[in-house]
Amino acid sequence: MATKKSSSSSKGRGKVKKVMREYKQGALKSGKGGKGGKVKSRKQAIAIGLSEARAAGAKIPKKKGAAKKKGATKKKGATKKKAAAKKKK
Repeated sequence: MATKKSSSSSKGRGKVKKVMREYKQGALKSGKGGKGGKVKSRKQAIAIGLSEARAAGAKIPKKKGAAKKKGATKKKGATKKKAAAKKKK
């Protein structure tokens, strides 16, 4: 028995499919409303498709790089403490 896919996953898949078709035809442009330059990278085309799908309400996981930024801020605080300790000496 086949199970029915959720509408959000098919919504995302459809958006990416549409964008990739535009990319292959050479009609995909970057930026809002297609005002930017022609997209030359396959990865950029996929990113545009996923972004449009998210805007349309599809449930697509967030980008992987978002978690890395939190670790960088902790490092900054540690260097300030070291600088303050050096000043006291």
